[in-house]
Amino acid sequence: MNALEIAVRYNDLLTLYAPLITETQREILEDYFGFNLSLTEIAENRNCSRSAVEDAIKKGKAKLEKLEKQIGNYALLLEIYDMKTKTGNLETLKVLDEVERMLKHGI
Repeated sequence: MNALEIAVRYNDLLTLYAPLITETQREILEDYFGFNLSLTEIAENRNCSRSAVEDAIKKGKAKLEKLEKQIGNYALLLEIYDMKTKTGNLETLKVLDEVERMLKHGI
């Protein structure tokens, strides 16, 4: 996986599971993967050490991966993306869009 694919994956995982990790981990992961800030930039913005940022990223990623392994919503989201590219049926697209919305934003 290249850097862009990794960033997309963790941004999607954050969308799905953000309420289930700490606020600090969420904010740091958003800065790192969403805004492409360096560890040093994040540390300076948060007035903490670079190693504290690195630790929060490591723990946050591990928590997101554990949640995905337990729940599997990201895998389902990938299947939905795949189905959307293969169907030409408007009704099917509407249903898939609704399922995607529910996964990302709740029912």
